[in-house]
Amino acid sequence: MKLAIAGGTGLTGAHVVDVAYARGHEVTVLSRATGVELLSGAGLAGRLDGADAVIDVSNVTTAKPDVSVSFFAGATKSLLTAERRARVSHHVALTIVGAEAAPDGYYAGKLVQERLIAGGPIPWTVLRATQFHEFAAMLFHRGHVGVHTAPRGRVQPIAVREVAEHLVDLAEAGPSGRAADLAGPREESLSDMIRDYAHAIGYRRRVPAVTPPGAYGHALTSGRLLPGPGALLGRQTYPEWLDALPDA
Repeated sequence: MKLAIAGGTGLTGAHVVDVAYARGHEVTVLSRATGVELLSGAGLAGRLDGADAVIDVSNVTTAKPDVSVSFFAGATKSLLTAERRARVSHHVALTIVGAEAAPDGYYAGKLVQERLIAGGPIPWTVLRATQFHEFAAMLFHRGHVGVHTAPRGRVQPIAVREVAEHLVDLAEAGPSGRAADLAGPREESLSDMIRDYAHAIGYRRRVPAVTPPGAYGHALTSGRLLPGPGALLGRQTYPEWLDALPDA
């Protein structure tokens, strides 16, 4: 197959590209690093010619709903327009388990992305996954120098490599609409994850637990971002991920 990976140089995208190559697929990477601006569609012309499927794992780092909506709506519209012109037959996208539980922040953009895909012209598959193991590291490093906190929350983290493998599985299988959710093998305490990560990288200062504010904080602490009973479960646990860290 010929697969185009939107956001193919990011955390998830790099794994998707690696998995696709390992399975013998032809790969086109769509990112700023390869001359493509997804938000405006600049550089997309001709890049999807002959592609069987597009896997969209592009992302923006923000907690502001207007920024999130602007990015995901713009990137999705650009991709769908280019796919229609190139006669691509399958659009695959990664979104987040429980996005509707906190629609006033980053997740607002993911919900708009899902609606545009479902109402668009290209046969589609949407995979919702839980937070990655790297989520704890990201939250730890968001702290100011010398000041780190551990937000409370109930999460069921998944290995990003397993998400990438499943996305390629779905692309190979053909359009299936809303796929079964994908989650890690067990629930974890987010604040414990952050503290364990800090310890693994040699940070020895206190990391106090805090309760995140707003609808997102409520969704996170109440368990509304956890997968339902029909979710597929991954293999690697968070402690196993920590043990594999180069700094551990």
